[in-house]
Amino acid sequence: MAMTPLLTISQLKYGVRFTQMNVRVVHKWSRPEFSSKNNKDDKKKIDAIELLFVDSKSNVACGSGTYMGPTRMQTRGPVVVRVAVGPSKGRSSDGNGVVLTEEAKEGVIEVSDKSTVVSGGVEDVYGEDSATEDQIVTPWALSVASARTDLHIFFLLSGYSLLRDPRHNKGLAFTEKERDAHYLRGLLPPTVVSQPLQVKKMIHNIRQYDVPLQKYVAMMDLQEMNEKLFYRLLIDNVEELLPVVYTPTVGEACQKYGCIFKQPQGLFISLNEKGRVLEVLKNWPEKHIQVIVVTDGERILGLGDLGCQGMGIPVGKLALYTALGGIRPSACLPVTIDVGTNNEELLKDEFYIGLRQRRATGQEYAELMDEFMTAAKQMYGEKVLIQFEDFANHNAFDLLSKYGSTHLVFNDDIQGTASVVLSGLIASQKLLGKSLADHTYLFLGAGEAGTGIAELIALEISKQTNTPLEEARKKIWLVDSKGLIVNSRKESLQHFKKPWAHDHEPTKGLFNAVKALKPTVLIGSSGVGRTFTKEVVEAMAAFNERPVILALSNPTSQSECTAKEAYTWSKGQAIFASGSPFDPVEYEAKTYTPGQSNNAYIFPGLGLGLIISGAIRVHDDMLLAAWKTNRVEVVLLLEAPFLDMVSARMVAEALAAQVTEEHLAKGLLYPPFKDIRKISAQIAASVAAKAYELGLATRLPQPENLVKYAESCMYSPSYRPYR
Repeated sequence: MAMTPLLTISQLKYGVRFTQMNVRVVHKWSRPEFSSKNNKDDKKKIDAIELLFVDSKSNVACGSGTYMGPTRMQTRGPVVVRVAVGPSKGRSSDGNGVVLTEEAKEGVIEVSDKSTVVSGGVEDVYGEDSATEDQIVTPWALSVASARTDLHIFFLLSGYSLLRDPRHNKGLAFTEKERDAHYLRGLLPPTVVSQPLQVKKMIHNIRQYDVPLQKYVAMMDLQEMNEKLFYRLLIDNVEELLPVVYTPTVGEACQKYGCIFKQPQGLFISLNEKGRVLEVLKNWPEKHIQVIVVTDGERILGLGDLGCQGMGIPVGKLALYTALGGIRPSACLPVTIDVGTNNEELLKDEFYIGLRQRRATGQEYAELMDEFMTAAKQMYGEKVLIQFEDFANHNAFDLLSKYGSTHLVFNDDIQGTASVVLSGLIASQKLLGKSLADHTYLFLGAGEAGTGIAELIALEISKQTNTPLEEARKKIWLVDSKGLIVNSRKESLQHFKKPWAHDHEPTKGLFNAVKALKPTVLIGSSGVGRTFTKEVVEAMAAFNERPVILALSNPTSQSECTAKEAYTWSKGQAIFASGSPFDPVEYEAKTYTPGQSNNAYIFPGLGLGLIISGAIRVHDDMLLAAWKTNRVEVVLLLEAPFLDMVSARMVAEALAAQVTEEHLAKGLLYPPFKDIRKISAQIAASVAAKAYELGLATRLPQPENLVKYAESCMYSPSYRPYR
């Protein structure tokens, strides 16, 4: 083979497809002092093999490394090859390579094709989360593995490539010693700063922007440049930045995603990849995935069908899984299933990044989704959590029902929203002195969120009063686009609306329904803005001394009313919360602080609890575990898709328990987000405890203190010193 310089690390990582490479042995030797990874006392000789990676078509060398282990690798997990790369000492023209000569001896390493990656536990692939902040770690970067051999290549980053790697980049925080060890001299200004000073600088810069979308883009740029700094900034300023990285700003980001898209943050699986989904999953560089958030973009927040541009939702959700729930970023995978869009504006938009066709339905849609679900389980194991996000009603219920018994799945719109709303209602009991059964509930919106919330409230009323579920449902009324849902409409209703059809004369419009039913709690989940009009709010205040008004639709533009409107029109009587954040309101010399009914209180802790226990299913009692009360639990058996609605009650009360008298005095139905990591740890511990109790946990033995264990498993974005 002719002498060929190695490619740079960035070229190896982004420019080489390992599916087209052969592995050749350059040199092989044995050293008795090496011991096997699984048995520290094993002093048998271990082979050390210098490897040469060769392009199978051109026969040109394009990488090298060293493998330590047996030459016939019959392992259960993937084979790991670590490649240390430093400055060239040969005739390579670049600064990160080594010249290889034609003296290389050819040979083949045998790799088992039966290797599988089983994920779901707390796996610290890079070795940095298991280290304390004082312990030294090595900045390894994982390259895309061979789709055929499970050969995982880890490159030791240095020089310019290290500064370009978001997981390991520290910017100006690299120490003098690290700059020497990793060839950074001259690539950075001479000053060395601390991470807290970097955070101070970044939050100052973010605050200079007046437009929320500009702040969003700046945060995403930071995430792609310095991952740890991004999460440290978000954690330390969560109340200020949560509306930037998620709702309401993420809605505008999705609408304009084609314009602001720079580089992929997740996987796009379209109809073009049908029949090759597993191959697409193997293109993602991380192999130890524990949480997937997937959307098909058909119902993004209250904005409708945004097609492929709905990717902003999985990206944002997983950022919160990490910042609020402590799931490490490398274990998170955002996915968008692109089956087209029915949004005519997007189809005509020259900057639209998705398939330019009408949305596929029926068998074609179902086959692609089934292929994805099967491939995800095959690739990442049965313990990978798959969260369905912003699917249209007709698909959301079907997917949860279809895969609930075979996969670890969760629908945040149905189950997460229901839990957080129930939590707010439980907290409001302390203000009103009423039980849930004393209220009459009226919903505007009868989709997946509305019916999910309604079912959970009915379950809790049934539990508290020991009455049949059907009887409890009679306290809850729903209004959809055609008016009040009543028995005379039952034949034409979708299946998930039928339980809410009660005896009443047909009634058109929300205001007429409010006048007829005189509800004490008004909940909006319609996705249509400004539908809680002045006459509706005034009517609620006329019937009730303290009406509960929850305007849940996102983003802010789609909220049923603003906080100012609710407090002003009700003359300060309303107990108000919303899906998107609103500023405090001054009314008649009194300050009213609106609560935010945000799913971010729920899903990060739920995900962490499932992961630390190694759960393989979301059982109908599992989330109930977060409840931790002294009362006797009543287990209600339900038919899908509400199999998991019972479970959501526990998470709801675990959250409500965090609301103090001080919070209630300010009108807050939810605890401040500054304490969200502690809340997530409590929820995670309760969910994990129930998983162990039900025999669904696979990570044994059970830790003695699950709260401390949950906290210890949380990802920390603090910098680690490098060798």
